[in-house]
Amino acid sequence: MKIVRVQDIIGTEREVEGPGWTSRRLLLKKDGMGFSFHETIIPAGAELNLWYKNHLEAVYCVAGNGTITDLATNETHEITDGTLYALDNHDRHILRGGTEDMRLICSFNPPVTGRETHDEDGSYNLSE
Repeated sequence: MKIVRVQDIIGTEREVEGPGWTSRRLLLKKDGMGFSFHETIIPAGAELNLWYKNHLEAVYCVAGNGTITDLATNETHEITDGTLYALDNHDRHILRGGTEDMRLICSFNPPVTGRETHDEDGSYNLSE
């Protein structure tokens, strides 16, 4: 059994930051669960152009607000507390922070190793 507390991750190598996001990686590939599990903070007003071409991701909003735009359809969806979105087709998207910081709970398959940051096309490289 694994017990992980987000307050124990803040300020460690499992807290990774990039322009417009902070990710606290609670479960990683080395934890052997078959997926990784993160708490991600998107600041109010942030805009991220993302494409997880090597991963599937499910995201559940537990606080704050924002939007996600599907770049294939140009549809924009509101994200608020209680909203889940799943990038089941490696969807290119723009994630925008709203009027308050968004707190998102994210799961990646395959799992990330922990230090990944977005590359030039907004994706994570596939880790061995």
